[in-house]
Amino acid sequence: MNIAKLMQQAQAAQAQMQKALEQLEVEGSAGGGLVKVRLSGLKELRGVTIDPQATAPDAVSMLEDLIVAAWEEASRQLDVRSQEILGRMGLPPGLAGMR
Repeated sequence: MNIAKLMQQAQAAQAQMQKALEQLEVEGSAGGGLVKVRLSGLKELRGVTIDPQATAPDAVSMLEDLIVAAWEEASRQLDVRSQEILGRMGLPPGLAGMR
C-alpha cells in the first residue's frame, strides 16, 4: 500500500468535497416566510430577507426569534444536502462535519 498515493487521494477528495459545499446554497424560513436566510454549504450566511410586516417596533423580539429559527432550518437542510453530496462522492456520512 502506497501511503503517499493514499494521502493524495484523500486530499483530492477533500478538495472536491470543499468545492461542492462552497457551491451549495440552502434557504431556511420562519414565521410563514416572514424571515428567510441563505447559507452556503460551509454554513456561511449569504443573505437575510425580512418581510416588512415583521419589522413593527413591538415585534423585535419575535423577529430575533424568527431569524434564529430560519437559520436553524437552513442549517438542518444543509446537513441533509451535504450528506447527499458525500453519498454521491462515495464518501462516508459524517465527513461533512470535519471542515
